[in-house]
Amino acid sequence: MGDTQGFLKHTSRELPERRPVPLRLMDWKEVYQEGFPHETLQRQASRCMDCGIPFCHNGCPLGNLIPEWNDLVYSDRWREGIDRLHATNNFPEFTGRLCPAPCEASCVLGINQDPVTIKQVEVELIENAFDEGWVAPVYPTRLTGKKVAVVGSGPAGLAAAQQLTRAGHTVTVFERADRIGGLMRYGIPEFKMEKRFIDRRLAQMEAEGTIFKAGVNVGVDITADELRERYDAVVLAGGATQARDLPIPGRELDGIHQAMEFLPWANRVQQGDPVTDDNGLPPIHAHGKNVVIIGGGDTGADCLGTSHRQGAASVHQFEIMPRPPAERAGSTPWPTYPLMYRVSSAHEEGGERVFSVNTERFVGSDSKVTGLEAHEVKMVNGRFEKVEGTDFTLEADLVLLAMGFVGPDKPGLLTDLGVGYDQRGNVQRDKKWATNIPGVFVAGDMGRGQSLIVWAIAEGRAAASAVDEYLEGETALPAPIPPTAVAQR
Repeated sequence: MGDTQGFLKHTSRELPERRPVPLRLMDWKEVYQEGFPHETLQRQASRCMDCGIPFCHNGCPLGNLIPEWNDLVYSDRWREGIDRLHATNNFPEFTGRLCPAPCEASCVLGINQDPVTIKQVEVELIENAFDEGWVAPVYPTRLTGKKVAVVGSGPAGLAAAQQLTRAGHTVTVFERADRIGGLMRYGIPEFKMEKRFIDRRLAQMEAEGTIFKAGVNVGVDITADELRERYDAVVLAGGATQARDLPIPGRELDGIHQAMEFLPWANRVQQGDPVTDDNGLPPIHAHGKNVVIIGGGDTGADCLGTSHRQGAASVHQFEIMPRPPAERAGSTPWPTYPLMYRVSSAHEEGGERVFSVNTERFVGSDSKVTGLEAHEVKMVNGRFEKVEGTDFTLEADLVLLAMGFVGPDKPGLLTDLGVGYDQRGNVQRDKKWATNIPGVFVAGDMGRGQSLIVWAIAEGRAAASAVDEYLEGETALPAPIPPTAVAQR
């Protein structure tokens, strides 16, 4: 703890400013101003109290050594700081941008002050490391001759692949999309994380020896039997890709799409793919349309920001839950992640958020959606009940369903492998991340259910350790934390 009085001298959080809304709506670049001063970051890092019991460790599924690298940044020991960060997190440039920071929610300083800017210290540490050339390939000390297939190239798959490659195995990552990155590539908008950050890390992994095969639908292009025959172990990391639907009257109308039918097109345009018409618009777009987004979470906010940049005429975002309180709700006391009203960058940019509302039916003309009928709801004995007399109709040319995901796609690979499922429909695994099929393991949302990027990386790392132990009889990788222990963090 470099400055024992840092949290007393510097009582407020300082973060990078977001670019003005009119300016950032003109492009797809990240919303924050560039160039956060090192001195400011070090001042923020000095606020870390080096608690006797650092609850931030418990709040972080990765067990990041937060007080240690906060102190190293404050002490201007950036090289040591990135080494401590990489010791627990393969991809801090991803979590530093996309994680909702449960570590900050459990920061002891947050009991009576603004918590430490842990997430900002994390992202500045890794960006400085890349600028300084400190992020280099890490080669295994020996090759084992064992081959591992990782199915899915999201954060869980990439974390597992990097750990197993560094352990000396020959790892091949399969991705059914045409580019590597999973949901980070085609689900996360460019304004939240520019894809150059993914490509930069993939280059390091390729140099280390990881093999990437995009455009391969495992279970179709390679059968389940062929996969098991060719590889000594398989890690299933395909995510929870089955979207929750809204089966109400009018659902069959054109113009109603799942969020993950809408968002990838915008990302493809930014990647330079020839998917636009003469007006530069992709097949599914919001330009000039009255948009209604059903779902108030992060995916809904991603649809909101994308709709703004595409030039929507109007945007409404529906949420069936009531509006959260402005401050931490009593039901989520410290150090739990707080239920409270949050305003993302997309919400700053416009649109109307509508809480406690349920959509009853879609209406249309000539097979196209033209609006929806909805009403207010209230919670009664744990169930939503209609508030009589609150019916309304809202015009809509484009409806986006952003209500989360209900589990992995089962037809194809999972069915052919014969894996078991838990009560929630996710792939079942034991305490060593193994499925009921010998040599087949599972990590990330495919086994956990829809969750956060930080959970995915934690599970990918833990599963990699279990796989290495399965192949070698022992492992030098971090201990394979059982899924139940990870879930309790």
